[in-house]
Amino acid sequence: MKSTWQSLPGYTYRGARAMILLQDKYLREFLVTWRKGKALGILVPQTEDPNYESWESILFHVLRASRGYLTWIAEKLELPEPQVGTPPELETINNHADEFLDHLLHVWSKTFVAVPEEKFDSVFKSRWDIDYCLDGMLEHAVMHPIRHAFQIEEWIQEKLASK
Repeated sequence: MKSTWQSLPGYTYRGARAMILLQDKYLREFLVTWRKGKALGILVPQTEDPNYESWESILFHVLRASRGYLTWIAEKLELPEPQVGTPPELETINNHADEFLDHLLHVWSKTFVAVPEEKFDSVFKSRWDIDYCLDGMLEHAVMHPIRHAFQIEEWIQEKLASK
């Protein structure tokens, strides 16, 4: 996998730059953790949440959410729609996750370059009806894969402890 863990020069707002670099780091780490959990044959806990029907649905959820945060922030900033595809279908997501992730993170890395800091203070209703400033949504986007990786790490530890 490629990484944008470089300088990302030219950002008007270095706070956005930092969040995008962290998004890159933690989405890539999530994918490594996801693969580790899947390879161990851990059963996904039973739940009514469709995002937890399978390992593939968890991966799809995390990638789709990252795409959603990106497009929502761009929409609220009145930027052109980011040219970002949709995550691969569940049947092929494992084989195409790296390629999609590279694409997604590339779009993240270039979308907010020229946006001034004060624009990120603007507050809007999220798609789940909670008020977020755009800077807070950037942070939320970074935390989302961290939370899921943490959850999977707990499943891994439980599996290893039960042996």
